[in-house]
Amino acid sequence: MISRKNASISKFIIHKVGNKFNDTKNAFSENTVDFDEASYDLILPFLLRPFGSVVQSYRFNHHASIALNEINNYSSQLFNDEDAFIDVSKHIVTHLYEQSTSANIKTGDVLVALFEGIEYQDMTTNAIGIFKIESKVNFFQTFLENKSYDVLVQNGISSKKLDKGCLILNQSDTEGNIILSVDNNSYDAQYWINQFLNIKYADDANNHTQQYIELCKEFSTEVIKNSYGVQEQNIFLAKTVDFFKENEVVNVERFKEDIFEEEKQIRQFEDYKKEYEGEQNLVLRNQFDVSERVFNKEKKKIKTDIKLDTNIQIKLDIDAPDASAEYLERGYDDEKKMHYYKVFFNAED
Repeated sequence: MISRKNASISKFIIHKVGNKFNDTKNAFSENTVDFDEASYDLILPFLLRPFGSVVQSYRFNHHASIALNEINNYSSQLFNDEDAFIDVSKHIVTHLYEQSTSANIKTGDVLVALFEGIEYQDMTTNAIGIFKIESKVNFFQTFLENKSYDVLVQNGISSKKLDKGCLILNQSDTEGNIILSVDNNSYDAQYWINQFLNIKYADDANNHTQQYIELCKEFSTEVIKNSYGVQEQNIFLAKTVDFFKENEVVNVERFKEDIFEEEKQIRQFEDYKKEYEGEQNLVLRNQFDVSERVFNKEKKKIKTDIKLDTNIQIKLDIDAPDASAEYLERGYDDEKKMHYYKVFFNAED
């Protein structure tokens, strides 16, 4: 995540990107934008605000060599020669256009910016921002004519939500430049992340924590729920959350020993983990540091509700891993020929 309190825009340009599949063309600007005070004060937070909550970072990727990654090359040119800003920004749009491999990919405005004063993890740096605006909204514009006010509808960019954007920081580690990305239109996420930017998650605690929690969520749905039921699925998820909460370092062997009571479930987890790694084309670490920020973010996404076909819903506390096993009992009523849950408690609010 970044801080924008000292950030400023040094260069900014707007182009339009088309789509080769619906025969729409690119349209290029020949000059940078000269902001008035009001528009500058609105657009700076609009572009940078989404990155204030981004936890995970990316690095450039390429199957042969990072030197062949187009956006990596264009960003290097911009950092080294700001006079080439307009020409390089056009190349960026052309590269985006070439990745339009589906008729579903939307046309839109492409904003390219150079920022100064971006604060990231106790360092201050400049950065390149690339943004794509796909969605326009209707708004009312009032105007005075013949001593009376009238109204018309105009179409423009909403200042509330950024469709797609990335920040390429002029800072690097052993894996290369640090990159942050946001995408609020996930219908074509592969197009933005994999094809246009060609980036991958950094090999750090943030990535390891998210990958392992994603593995556990998928395992809970595809194996635990199908084999043992929703209640056992929620118990497993609650135990997983509790393990991450209580340990600064996750050791996979210890995780399996603490979470599973049966050897059969351990083998199911190991088999699923191998299958998951193959499908996702990744290798999960056997030991890694827990990223508290990622854990807290992913924890909020975990749902532990039991939804019944009788319009009754049982909500379980993700922070109480033993409650479901101890106070929730599942059975079958022969007379009604229906399943039931019995809930034990001392008091109610």
